[in-house]
Amino acid sequence: MRLKTSSSNTNEITNVKRPPLGLALGGGVARGWAHIGALKALIEADVKPDIIAGTSIGALVGGVYLAGKLDVLENWALALNRRRMMSYMDIRWGGSGLMRGDRLARVLNHYLGDTRIEDLPTKYAAVTCDLRTGYEVWLQKGALVSAVRASYALPGAFDPVKIDGRYMIDGALVNPVPVSACRALGAHMVIAVSLNGDAFGPIGSSHELDVDDTLPDKVDPFQLASQSLNKLRPDRLLLKSMMGAAPKGKSPKIGSVMMSTLNIVMDRISRSRLAGDPPDVFVAPRIGHIGMMEFTKAEELIERGYRAMQHEIPLIKSVIEVLSEIPSGNSA
Repeated sequence: MRLKTSSSNTNEITNVKRPPLGLALGGGVARGWAHIGALKALIEADVKPDIIAGTSIGALVGGVYLAGKLDVLENWALALNRRRMMSYMDIRWGGSGLMRGDRLARVLNHYLGDTRIEDLPTKYAAVTCDLRTGYEVWLQKGALVSAVRASYALPGAFDPVKIDGRYMIDGALVNPVPVSACRALGAHMVIAVSLNGDAFGPIGSSHELDVDDTLPDKVDPFQLASQSLNKLRPDRLLLKSMMGAAPKGKSPKIGSVMMSTLNIVMDRISRSRLAGDPPDVFVAPRIGHIGMMEFTKAEELIERGYRAMQHEIPLIKSVIEVLSEIPSGNSA
């Protein structure tokens, strides 16, 4: 609340509130660790969003932040190495996705448990897509873990997630940077964090993934069940055949094609949707040189996300101040 004194009436009091602030966190697979840094910069500047909408890994980071576990996620991301990444890839033969996703789900359930979206301290929406109709869906109630899994269910990589009788897939296919969701939920000002501002650096999949046929490190509390090397080897060979480095001059492998396709889709859809509904502040960390499957680059991604958001903090505070000058009764 701010008190104003009118020149015509020294007793006049005008109530002024900060405009509802929305934060749109975009999709981008491993590049999403940059969202952690962006949120840390906002926390440091004491800028608290009233609404968070996230797509894919943006839904994951945003949901974890609202659940009060951002530091836990940061520490987990920083501890990732290639072997540990492999330990979470539960490759299987057949099915509707290359990976079941159960091992990653165990990580989420361990930290988020039965957290429900309705219990989060601010409005939240995980953007996903109905596989049958292609409609964009904003998940705003129910189990947080299920909503996050639905939002990052990349076709071909993970199974679709069934919610309320509908199969949901990655929201990046319909709304990579969900500014529109923030506005629909009541935001008068929106900060958007895009992971594709300089999208066409290395696509980041197969040529960077070093597949090791040895047993992965066992890290509590998510130890894998004891398995023999012979039992693991077919999974490793399958992953290597799909996502390993292609010989020079040869066609890219399926993993690289999938990530390249997702990169193109997100870039083109983002350009179109942001042109029609631009955010008030657009934050685009320079991370195009980091591959979309380079989950082990968390330290650099977090730092780049932090610096990109920190650079925009003066603008964010300026826009908040300007919009706060508008009496609430006259706001749009």
